[in-house]
Amino acid sequence: MAWFFVFIGGVLEVGFTTCMRYTDGFRNIPWTIGFLVCIAASMYFLELATKSIPIGTAYAVWTGIGALGTVLIGMIWFHEPATLVRGLLIFVLVGAIAGLKITSGH
Repeated sequence: MAWFFVFIGGVLEVGFTTCMRYTDGFRNIPWTIGFLVCIAASMYFLELATKSIPIGTAYAVWTGIGALGTVLIGMIWFHEPATLVRGLLIFVLVGAIAGLKITSGH
């Protein structure tokens, strides 16, 4: 269940980074509320996960999921560059996330 919590927290991290893009200095209230809800929920799920997964591993995987999702949202939704180098780096990131999970012993 702890890995599920890390995953949900990582997805919510993608939510708060995406909302952050639209907050307009926290003047856009609906997007600011979305940002605050996503960040609070993301931290909550990360905290739940760290009860049974080493904190460094949980944090690294949570951050990796968030980074991966945010990069993909940026390329798909915001038309950021989708270059071969970025693709290779995303592949390395996914490998690192999987490696941390596999070697965590949980």
